[in-house]
Amino acid sequence: MLSPEDSAWETPQQLFSPRSAGPTVQRLVLGGHLRRLREQANMTTERAAASIRGSHSKISRMEHGRVGFKERDIADLLTLYGVLGGPEREALLNLAKEASTPGWWQAYSDILPNWVEPYFGLEAAASFIREFELQFIPGILQIEEYAQAVIRLGTLTSEDEIVRRAKARISRQEIFLRDEPPKIWAVLDEGALRRHIGGRQVMRAQLEHLIDMCEHPHVTLQILPFSAGAHRAMGGPFTILRYTEPDLRDVVYIEQLTSALYLDKPTEVDAYLEVIEEVCLQAEPAARTPGFLKMVLEKL
Repeated sequence: MLSPEDSAWETPQQLFSPRSAGPTVQRLVLGGHLRRLREQANMTTERAAASIRGSHSKISRMEHGRVGFKERDIADLLTLYGVLGGPEREALLNLAKEASTPGWWQAYSDILPNWVEPYFGLEAAASFIREFELQFIPGILQIEEYAQAVIRLGTLTSEDEIVRRAKARISRQEIFLRDEPPKIWAVLDEGALRRHIGGRQVMRAQLEHLIDMCEHPHVTLQILPFSAGAHRAMGGPFTILRYTEPDLRDVVYIEQLTSALYLDKPTEVDAYLEVIEEVCLQAEPAARTPGFLKMVLEKL
């Protein structure tokens, strides 16, 4: 395992921003606050549900951030829980308003699979993103032409929809423009560099972009060469998202052909953390990545 001073999970900076995170994270944060307040008031979900003319399942969905919030419902619950005024009530009511504000990706909701939309919100709020990719360049590091080529592999949709999906993917990269962007640590299998996607010209441009991103102070990029042999991440790509907001657990995101998994149980997250730490040790040091990329580029 990595030593503490080398660990990728060093204490991250406080980067949580409601307006950049969008409704997905806001709902999770507000739901956690509501659950804690209800438990502190020794209130059952049935009693809470009655106060907002709802059901036990509605309270459960609200507390797990799975539904939107009506400000009136939040106000009634806060009153029931004894939060009658002051900064806490005002902050939570403001949070309820923000949780109902559409994220930027809602403009693409007609073409995005419903199982991928939550990821955009989770990624936007993360303070640390760790990723392992087996066959493709990570989406957060793709150029638009490469993204279009990847999207064409998995869909029979129109060219206009392919272009819009690619623009949605590239829009995620606006996090790099923040004053304090999240830290991104990606490990790429060598196969992701050797497999030509979109043609020679697109692949050259993509590799050149990766070389440029190696200079970004918040990006760490490692290559896992074929010479490393077998490794525990051969089963497929995954992303681990970490947050500084205390009400948000780390999340493992695994995208599949027609759905996605969002894992947040500590035992599950720990298993993936262990694997990615091992892969980091097997991969070439980040300092060698630009040279490795240039070697691949020269052979294109």
